[in-house]
Formats: sequence, C-alpha cells, structure tokens
Amino acid sequence: MTATDPATFEVVKNALYCAAEEMKVVLAKTAYSPLLKVAGDYSCGLFDVAGEMVAQGPDLPIHLGSMPLAVKAVIRAFPQVEPGDIFIHNDPYFGGSHLPDVNVVTPAFHEGTLLGFACVRAHWPDIGSNTPGSYGAATEIYGEGLRLPPVRLARAGVLASDIEQIIFTNVRNPEERRGDLRAQVAANLRGTLRLQELARKHGAGRLLKIMQEVLDYSERMMRAMLATLPDGTAAFEELCDGDGIVEDGESQDRPFRIRLRVTKRGDTIGVDFAGTDPQVPGPMNAPLAVTASGIYCAIKMVADPTDLVPPNSGCWRPVDLRAEPGTVVNALAPAPVVFANHEISHRVCDMLFGALAQLAPERVMACSQGTSAIFIVGGVDYRNGARYVSYETIKGGFGARPTKDGINGVASGISNTMNTPIEILEMSFPVRIERYAIVADSGGAGRYRGGCGVERVWRILGRPAQVSVCCERSVAPPFGLAGGGPGAGARVTLIAPDGRERRLHSKGTFTAPPDARIVMRAPGSGGYGPPSERDPARLREDVLNGYVTREAAAERYGNSRADELGCPACHGLAAC
Repeated sequence: MTATDPATFEVVKNALYCAAEEMKVVLAKTAYSPLLKVAGDYSCGLFDVAGEMVAQGPDLPIHLGSMPLAVKAVIRAFPQVEPGDIFIHNDPYFGGSHLPDVNVVTPAFHEGTLLGFACVRAHWPDIGSNTPGSYGAATEIYGEGLRLPPVRLARAGVLASDIEQIIFTNVRNPEERRGDLRAQVAANLRGTLRLQELARKHGAGRLLKIMQEVLDYSERMMRAMLATLPDGTAAFEELCDGDGIVEDGESQDRPFRIRLRVTKRGDTIGVDFAGTDPQVPGPMNAPLAVTASGIYCAIKMVADPTDLVPPNSGCWRPVDLRAEPGTVVNALAPAPVVFANHEISHRVCDMLFGALAQLAPERVMACSQGTSAIFIVGGVDYRNGARYVSYETIKGGFGARPTKDGINGVASGISNTMNTPIEILEMSFPVRIERYAIVADSGGAGRYRGGCGVERVWRILGRPAQVSVCCERSVAPPFGLAGGGPGAGARVTLIAPDGRERRLHSKGTFTAPPDARIVMRAPGSGGYGPPSERDPARLREDVLNGYVTREAAAERYGNSRADELGCPACHGLAAC
C-alpha cells in the first residue's frame, strides 16, 4: 500500500486526537465523583490492535508510560475479542499503576475487522482496603484494596452483573463507583464510535495503516527533537522522605535513595537507575511502567517544549530505560505501590530535570513541588448517614524557568489535575475549608523566583473521620538550579479541638475527631539563577503581593536589596 498523502494523514491524525479529547469531555460530563467530574484525575486514549497508544487526550502525563501496558494486558488475557466486549482491571503488575486507577478497555470493530481499542484510566476515590480512599500504609499489595486482573466486564454489550457485584461489594460508595464506571464505559463508547466513523470514511485497512504512520511520525519528530540536545552523560540522586511505615509510634519512617544516570547520544536517550535502593516495606514501590511515565514526561518537556510531538507510544521508541528488578523504581509483586504511583513518578521526573540541567541548562526548569500532596477524608456523613470518601491533590509551586518565574499553586510535572472548588467540597462532604491560600516565602529565591506552595485547612464536622495524607518533599525540599534557592518543603499538622497542635508524618492514616483541623502545606518550588540578580522591581512586586515577606527579602536577597523596597507600608510603590 502506498504512503498516505499528507492531507489525509493530517486529517486522520487530528481526528484521532480529537476523539481522545472528546472521550474526556464525555467522562467529565457523566461521572459522579468530584475527583473525576471536577478535578479530572483520569486519562483517555486510543490504541492500535497491538495495544500501542496512538492518541492520548490532554490528560495526565503520569499515564504516558503505563496505559499501553494496561491494554496489552487485556490482549494477552483475551486473544479473541468480540464486538460488545468491555474489559476492566487495575493490577499494577499487569500494566496498571496503583489499585485506585481503574482501567476500562473496549475494542472497536468495523465490519468484523478489529480497529483497535479505547481505554479510560480513572482514579476511583475508593477501591476497598481498611482505610477510606485505599491509602493505608500496607506492607503487601493484598492490603491495598480490590485487585482485579483483566476480566470481561461485558459481553455483546451486556454488563456482567456478577463482576459488578464483586466490585461494588468491596467499595465504600457503590452508587458513586457505579456512576463513575458507567462514565468510563460511555467515554470508551464515544472513542470506538469515532474509530468506526473513520473506518467507514477511509476504509478499515487504510485507517489501520495511518495509525501506524502516526506512531512512526511521532518517533521521527521525537528523534529530531532529541538530536537538538547536546550529547553527554550526567547523574543525579535524591533522598525520599520514607515509605510510610512508622515504627515505635513517633519515629520517622526510613528515607531511601534513588540514583539515575542519563546518557544522550544523537537521537536517542538512555536512563539507568543503577545504585537505587531496594524496594521498601511500605507502598513507595513503583512498577517499572510508573517510573517510565515520570521519565517520559521529563523528556517530552525538555526535548519538545512547544509540544509539537503528538504524545503516543512512538515517542518513546528512542528511550532506553533500565532499572534493576526489585528496586523502588522497578518493584516486584507483592510489594505495595499505592503512594509510588504519583510520588516516585514525580521524583524521577524532577531528577531527570536535575540531570539534564547539566547538559542543556537553558531547557530545564527548577524542581517543582515534587509531590501530589494527597489528602483523603472518609467516614459517615452526619447530615444523611451515608458513607463518603473525599480525595484531593493539593497544588504547590511550579519551578522557576531559565527565563521567567515559577507559577503559584498549580499542578506540575507528571500531574495535570484541576483544583476542586471549596463550594463543591463543602456541599459534597462534611468538612469546612477554613483557609486556602498561597504560602509566603515558599518559592525558592533566584533571578527567577520559584512558584509558591499552597496551604489548605480542613475542619472535620459532625462525626469523627479517618484521614490519610501522602506527600513527599518534607525531608529533601524542591531544589533550585543555576544558583537558585530551594522551595519550602511539605508540612502536615493536626490541630485538636482544644487547640493543641501536632506535626504529622508526611504519610499516614489517623482518626480526626469532630472540630479537629488538618493543615496541609504543599511545597513551593526551586528558584533559578543567583538571587542577587533578581530585578528590584520584581522583588518589590513579590513583597507587595505577599509572595515574599520583607524579612525573607532581606535574608535571601541581601539587606541592601531589602532597603530598596522602601517604606514598609507601600514598599516604595506609592506615596504614603
């Protein structure tokens, strides 16, 4: 078959990506939980007959590396698929990420020909286990919730009631989970419908050929982008807070190290994690696919800053990833994994930035918040007696860049979730949000200032609640680059009803009584360049806006710089 003409190729390629984006819209409009409906913790994609991702929606980079493995797991388990089939699974050791991320996979057919698959990966706020939200510090994956290998959820379009009954018996909000699952099925239906329309218009054979050409196109584009980066080798290592397993009550859990070496040669790049610590008892162990997602995200951002390369499996053909099995970045079953999905992928993404800064400093930003800063609260709602689970990711600082400041209070790195509005939280769950604000002095000092972190305060209403927190960067703060200072680290505090305060570990589960307050500070981000080179006008703006206090300006930028701020009341910006 001859090569597809450029016009047809471009039209079909764009149609595939539009279809993946349309799946996202369907899911958001039909899901039940605020986590999916508002925060957008999911990804949608279209895959070829071999399970390679052809098009991903504008969703979460954290799923770049592992979603194809999820589809391939279904293909291996069910070599023969039929129209009307729907499959579901969440097993991290069969292409999943962690148990709350549930994959729904649907094949698409045209006149008996398999065109490929639609897949939605959505984070369910609860998937069982002994803690609401399924975020307990278990020491085996068996304690993390309901673990589903690839199973057939529907045959000939009819959902399997026995499979559904198993699933919904093991979760705390069965009706909400049922609504989210139906939304995933609906989103996949839209994706398969669009594939069928393309097959009717262009022919099944031609569509299958163009899908392969899209993968090849992305590979060529990524190779061209990588070729513009300087060749060389660089290394980076960091210390993680710990695995969430706390011994002797008050002692800190044990930190561990990750080491990587990156080698850039021509149009290829290799990342080797030799020397990384072995997998740990707690759930900070990442399957290799999760680690790959963090690496792919960093490579895409550095090599393709203007987002010219369509993200799909073809992009990652020039990437060689190596990690010793049984380490925290290539865990083996039955190691627990629930924290690692976002925390390890965040960390390795940041580390690759740090390494690539040694080769191409003008293309790399300072470290962002480096954690998803998870807050989960669950229990029985005093207003109606129903069980509830609320899952949030708290936004922090986006790293300073070689030419501009960082950004305050946004998702960064491998994350792309949105803010859940206070009004939605208070309407849906028995909590009151008493503070939600940018944290002054949390952005690293530099020629360009790091983005500030955010503080959120929840008050528990009516009845006791179980609370789980999971964040990193409380031990090793987000690093700056080129002389820039580090951002402020994470912090979690429990304020009892009588006002007594207790600093909490960065990961863990506890019971909060009514009227207790939980304070979580998401980290800021690193600065870029020497603080002495900060534009005085920008420094005055920082102080006026509350991003930097006068005291921190004097300490970080020098007393002489603080003197330039002028009057403490107006900072020299207006007459007193």
